[in-house]
Amino acid sequence: MDDRRQSRGEAVDGGPGYAYMMFVLMESLLDKLKLLSYETEFAQELKMKYINRHYFALQTNPGEQFFLFSSLAAWLIRKCGIKFESPQEFDDPNGTIASILEQVRQMGVAVDFPPSKLKQGWGEQVIFVLSRLADQALLKNGFRWKRPIILPEDDDSNDTTMDGDDSEVTMEKIEEEMITEAFEEEDSDDEGEIMDLEALRNLSISKQENSEKNKPEEVMESNIDAMEWKLEVERVMHQLKVTVRNDSRDWRSHLEQIHQHRKNIEETLSTTKQQLDKLHSDISRSMEKISSREKYLNNQLEQLILEYRTAQDQLAQVKEQYKSVSGGVTERSRTLSQITEELEQVKQEMDERGSNMTDGKPLVNIRKALSKLKVELSQMDVRIGVASHTLLQAKLKEKGNLQRAVNNNPPALNTFTIF
Repeated sequence: MDDRRQSRGEAVDGGPGYAYMMFVLMESLLDKLKLLSYETEFAQELKMKYINRHYFALQTNPGEQFFLFSSLAAWLIRKCGIKFESPQEFDDPNGTIASILEQVRQMGVAVDFPPSKLKQGWGEQVIFVLSRLADQALLKNGFRWKRPIILPEDDDSNDTTMDGDDSEVTMEKIEEEMITEAFEEEDSDDEGEIMDLEALRNLSISKQENSEKNKPEEVMESNIDAMEWKLEVERVMHQLKVTVRNDSRDWRSHLEQIHQHRKNIEETLSTTKQQLDKLHSDISRSMEKISSREKYLNNQLEQLILEYRTAQDQLAQVKEQYKSVSGGVTERSRTLSQITEELEQVKQEMDERGSNMTDGKPLVNIRKALSKLKVELSQMDVRIGVASHTLLQAKLKEKGNLQRAVNNNPPALNTFTIF
């Protein structure tokens, strides 16, 4: 879902945490790169900079980030088994981006954002492209994500290899923990509720049953000194107190604060209300004065306003007349320019004809043309002679062929042919 949402070029409303989704995806990309051993095969061999978990999520140095992005993308493409040259620092960024996106599309990844998003060298589009290439590289290398292995929890209360004394001590510990939890639950409830004595009674009954089960066959005698026992009890007395942890999310911890705020609000409300009432009255008087002054000015300036409106109407009529007159002038000016152009063209033609009539250049051109025609006629005569000679040779050859054919035919056929 996050990948599909990230592949969109435009921002989408993904909730209040969507603004930080880019950091999560960047951390996931860094984990994939570590699985591909980029620290040794990419950073150390190619002398590249190590990236942190927020490198492509924040803008630091666009030029450096774009070069590192293009180099890392080229390395991932090569990890997928495709030949791809590493980009240089001074290569055209548009060509580099086009080559990378072409390889990404060939892998079957849909790219629906403009290539200019990758030129900045950071952002969700950069992380998306690198993440898809890393996925393809992991698949090419045969990596598969395995399911997490949940380790069983150690439960000391279920240990069945205890002796009789240890079993009693363990049961006492369990009883103390259950009593403590009961006290904590009772303290976290409302003050009017009563402790569940039935649960404590059942607890004591279960304790007696467990003690009966774990009762040794022989009578146990204590060999502990009573004074030492009392001293030990006094020493650990302060640790046997039940402490109730305050939860900051509990409404009871904020109840006193709520009462205090309400009291402060009630105290400041009276003075604030007086000030607001005074401000309201001052504003109302000012508004009344403004409205009365406005009415007075309107009455005094009514005649001038009518004159101003009349002048505006007259100005609008004059503007319309000016537009109509200026339109006619524009049309006549355009006609005049056309006539002027035609006149200039006629003058130019007349000048050319006059210069040709007084100039001997046409006669020279005629002589050149006649000499050229003579040369062409001589060439044509030569060509005609060659063609006539070729035709005569063809006729003689045809006649010889015909004569040989006649000589080779029988006499009867020759007689028929003569007739």
